[in-house]
Amino acid sequence: MKSIAKGGMIVLGLLVITGFFAVPNGWAVKEIKIGAIYPLTGGAAAAGRELRAGAELAAEIANNVMADINMSMAKNAGIKSLGGAKIKLIFKDHEGNPTLGADLAKKLILDDKVVGLLGSYHSSVTKTVSAIAEQHGVPMINGTSTSPALTKRGLKWFWRTTPHDKWFTKDLFELLTGLTEGKVRGVQAISKKDVINLASACEKTEWGSHVCGIIKDLAKEYGFNVKKSLLYAKESPDLSSEVRSLKASRADVFLFASYTSDAILMVKTLKAQKVAPKIIWGQDAGFEKPEFRNTLGDNIIGILTRTVFLPKVVDIKEIAGQVNKLYKAKTKNDLGGASARAFTGLQTWVHVLEKAGSVKPADIQRAANAIKIPGSELVVPWAGIQFTTSGDELGQNVLGSGLIGQYQKGADGKIVLEIIYPFDVTSADMIYPFPKF
Repeated sequence: MKSIAKGGMIVLGLLVITGFFAVPNGWAVKEIKIGAIYPLTGGAAAAGRELRAGAELAAEIANNVMADINMSMAKNAGIKSLGGAKIKLIFKDHEGNPTLGADLAKKLILDDKVVGLLGSYHSSVTKTVSAIAEQHGVPMINGTSTSPALTKRGLKWFWRTTPHDKWFTKDLFELLTGLTEGKVRGVQAISKKDVINLASACEKTEWGSHVCGIIKDLAKEYGFNVKKSLLYAKESPDLSSEVRSLKASRADVFLFASYTSDAILMVKTLKAQKVAPKIIWGQDAGFEKPEFRNTLGDNIIGILTRTVFLPKVVDIKEIAGQVNKLYKAKTKNDLGGASARAFTGLQTWVHVLEKAGSVKPADIQRAANAIKIPGSELVVPWAGIQFTTSGDELGQNVLGSGLIGQYQKGADGKIVLEIIYPFDVTSADMIYPFPKF
């Protein structure tokens, strides 16, 4: 009997040392490691700071009881189905480098023994990181990469919560069409010939290249002309030649896909060359970062950007206001497209783990494929989160949607993003045409 008791104590001791303990539903871990691979330095470091802050806030809410936050993960102090196991985020900096991102993913999987991955913002990095996750059979949830190709590779261990660029760019063409039909708040119907000619400039990576391609395809579908489409090297020290090409096109509408440093430089160069099209639109990314607003000031009034979250959303969704209050207290900034989607990506991890009740990859995979998170749980104005399990877009959330915002000056003199599209949730009249610099 003594030997049996002694053996039991040894087993119990080993369980404590290795971090496992018994719960009603089986064996669970005290801590669930998730590797978060983001651009924490380099040209997209501003976005990286937002991404990290958004994910960290979601983990903080999930790991504690916050009664004043109306979402289920704020009530359990950890993953309830795993005995209250806490989320531990391990951040890695990919610097915008796809090769480095892949190496970091390997280290997180093999050395840190993470349960899964979150990231990686740059579509080019997400492409290589998700390939490593697929190779090792490790789940990856992506909240912020928007190249449509990412969910067309038939991967079984990759899920994307955010809408992708085809959806977002379609919103742009619906807005342009709405201008000609008198649907835009504060703007009388205009002739299509006033906005029919487009020019695009996109950074030359996985993401930007796809955006320019989508613009061409949708322009043809909606009956617009692309007069100029160019790709430029990301983090360019000078964009003078690109802006001269755009100016020479005499296009009515300028469309951009740029990360923060390039977005700032592009607007500065447009101003320097006195280029003033009727509409300037950015594909989120650098066009929505606080640094973009803080650096350029009044020069951005009238510029449009697509996004999935604007501070004005708090007037539509109470839960968004609750979370935004916490985020602003920590960062001194409102939630934006990057931070809100990073928050939602980690929140999705929490729901999947809760449903799985396990850290086994196969159980997590089944849970992710079966999950349906209602829109009432989310800070973003989506119908919810539900992933495709068949067809040519595996792992894509089909319940997401986008917004188009416009920089305007509020009554208090501060520059804010007003909701311009969808038309049924607009928060202000659209400024049209774009005022000259």
